[in-house]
Amino acid sequence: MDIKRLEEIAKRVRYKIVKMVGLAKSGHPGGSLSATDIMVALYFHIMDYDPKNPYKKERDRFVLSKGHAAPALYAILSELGIIEEEELWKLRKLEGKLQGHPSMDTPGVEICTGSLGQGFSASVGMAIGYKLDNLKNYIYVLLGDGECQEGIVWEAAMAAAHYKLDNLIAIVDRNYLQIDGNTEEVMALGDLKEKFKAFGWDTFEIDGHNFKEIIETINKAKSLKNGKPKAIIARTVKGKGVSFMENNVAFHGKAPNEEQLKEALKELS
Repeated sequence: MDIKRLEEIAKRVRYKIVKMVGLAKSGHPGGSLSATDIMVALYFHIMDYDPKNPYKKERDRFVLSKGHAAPALYAILSELGIIEEEELWKLRKLEGKLQGHPSMDTPGVEICTGSLGQGFSASVGMAIGYKLDNLKNYIYVLLGDGECQEGIVWEAAMAAAHYKLDNLIAIVDRNYLQIDGNTEEVMALGDLKEKFKAFGWDTFEIDGHNFKEIIETINKAKSLKNGKPKAIIARTVKGKGVSFMENNVAFHGKAPNEEQLKEALKELS
């Protein structure tokens, strides 16, 4: 698939994210928008994944460890035809099926996530399982940078290196903002690339909104069959695509009001 096509899909996904969160009057738009391009590249270009058979044994798996970015995942699953678009507009509502964080009740969701670090540790278990079953597929996991302040993340990182999980590719959505403010002021993360490297991972750093760079880097990571898990630090913009949400920590976990919703949808339409 060409880059222009991926950009078109990403724009539709962002439109759906903003609309569903706006209609719900609740949710996490900022981190969903920053992660969009990474997730679109995975589902529509990189992953060995059949939307018509999403639970095929021989498949790549995607784990959204930063589970509060569920709107991005739901929008992508609707683009793939796995969930109905009308369900998006019932996000977080009693009459709807889509919860605020991913649940395995939802088709296409590999595991329940939301407790920070839980999805990452589960992805390590999945990668071990694939090794034991001699499956050649990959486990992709997306973490938030604020999530990397959790101890469970580094325990899992240590285990992944110990078990030589070169079928595990972790991507960190490095937008430098979390619910309480700038990550470096809340609990400084420093150089995440070097930290993962110190834990025995192959590491890369990219522009998380550049499709060419995302694709080329993941392909390079996959080519390294050296027994090391792979970590990609993706520099992103919180709220990417909506001018007043970009780099605005207020929209980490706050829905736009009616006026803001109209403005945002106009920008994305």
